[in-house]
Amino acid sequence: MRLILASKSPRRIALLKELGLPFEIIPSQSPEKSDKKRPAARVKELAIQKAFDVARKYPAAVVIGADTLVYCKGEIIGKPKDRADALRILRKLNGAWQSVYTGVCVMNLEEQKMLFGHDVSKCKARRLSDEELQHMAGKHMDKAGAYAVQDRDDHFIERIVGSRTNVVGFPVEFFQKLFKEFLAL
Repeated sequence: MRLILASKSPRRIALLKELGLPFEIIPSQSPEKSDKKRPAARVKELAIQKAFDVARKYPAAVVIGADTLVYCKGEIIGKPKDRADALRILRKLNGAWQSVYTGVCVMNLEEQKMLFGHDVSKCKARRLSDEELQHMAGKHMDKAGAYAVQDRDDHFIERIVGSRTNVVGFPVEFFQKLFKEFLAL
């Protein structure tokens, strides 16, 4: 079985490697656009788009797509556009509870098989001074929420309820269950 991860995310790659599955990395070129207003619906739609973008080029392969976002105070928060946006995001999240959603899709076009779903974890951010937020802004431009729980120098999140790997960007436990179901189809 040829397994492809449709992502170049270093965190997703590292987490999938820890499972011991041999896989290739072929990042999706999908534009990551969705009109979905509900976080769970959005991450699932984007995970499907990413998996499909790669699967149509490699229809015999099993392709994994994933997408992560942060939801706080009624706002869907993705990756910051620039340093000013990162600071705006960090100020919004500062001291607040938020939810981290990751959608995962596993598909094989040749066999017409697809399973998808999402995981959600709750996080509580520490209350940091504006000076500390200014220092943090721009450090994690490639991450939803502009922070990184896996970074030893990033102490923004003080509590996680649910899957820590989901907050990192790839819910390992959820993926294992989904993948097992996919293989049994």
